[in-house]
Amino acid sequence: MADNRGGPPLSPATSMASSSTSSLQTQALLSHSTQSFFVWREFLWGALAGGFGEGMMHPIDTVKTRIQSQAILSGSQHQKTVLQMIRTVWAADGLRGFYRGVAPGFTGSLLTGATYFGFIESTKKWIEESHPNLGGHWAHFLAGGMGDALGSFVYVPCEVIKQRMQVQGTIDSWNTVISKAESGKIPGVHMYGYYNGMFHAGRSIWKEQGPKGLYAGYWSTLARDVPFAGLMVMFYELLKDLTDKGMKKWTCDAEYQINSTMEGLVLGGVAGGLSAYVTTPLDVIKTRLQVQGPDLRYKGWFHAIHRTWMIEGMKGVFRGSIPRVIWYVPASALTFMAVEFLRERFNSGSENEENEVASISVDKKGSLN
Repeated sequence: MADNRGGPPLSPATSMASSSTSSLQTQALLSHSTQSFFVWREFLWGALAGGFGEGMMHPIDTVKTRIQSQAILSGSQHQKTVLQMIRTVWAADGLRGFYRGVAPGFTGSLLTGATYFGFIESTKKWIEESHPNLGGHWAHFLAGGMGDALGSFVYVPCEVIKQRMQVQGTIDSWNTVISKAESGKIPGVHMYGYYNGMFHAGRSIWKEQGPKGLYAGYWSTLARDVPFAGLMVMFYELLKDLTDKGMKKWTCDAEYQINSTMEGLVLGGVAGGLSAYVTTPLDVIKTRLQVQGPDLRYKGWFHAIHRTWMIEGMKGVFRGSIPRVIWYVPASALTFMAVEFLRERFNSGSENEENEVASISVDKKGSLN
């Protein structure tokens, strides 16, 4: 028997209403606690968008990787241009040569996209609430860098495997590189065996070099990706602010809003291209450290950048910048477009439900404040 403490007995309708209110308050409490830091939906949207962008743009990334690794694999300072490299890959390996390493690249992009966009929103929220003096674009930079850094533990091994497979092409073309190395045409370099797939590559690298091989260039990857990730989200949010101010200034309709999906497509591409060009020297060093194999041509990050600068100059430091920008403009555009589309399509309904639950609970005594 329920104890009403001397009051009149509750009717079934009143009891059901009380139960419903209690349930809504519980939902509000759970929503408040689970979303106090992590914005869970953003992890899913980021993973889907990251995989989508990588899958679409992998062939251009293959061309970029091959251009940056020429100095190691060819033994010659005569470097191919973008168009020459495209023709070389097509002639030697055909279409499948452009898609070598797509499996580890896709796997790494799933996790990177999840942590990147998930922690962008979550960290932005935390910084703006806990440290308002770091708000604005600094919050965006820190959020992007933190999200990318957390994904690096899985992303870097996937990147090493992907790039090793990209530079190999098909088994016939890689056997030609091995024969040149063995004959001394590529001095000071011992080429590793051909990889049949993602897991074979991972096992082979682990067997030959251990964890150090899979995490080759780890710190150079962080040195490239943390500023790149921070700059990209900072540029994106800055461009969004400038776009909003421009629309308010130049349009008569104060209520007019740009479609968020199209905004993500255009502004994401611009932000990605700018960030990619600025961080190209860091990408060159990272790539060369990761593809050089067990016979070390570079002793470390500083040795690699010093040697590259002394031998190849500014052109060598920015080698591959064109295909890198060409890759990141559409890849970033597609990624941000996908994220904004998923946010617009699926987040609005959930947010309305959460606001309704919160408003009901706030009206009741003893609810959330």
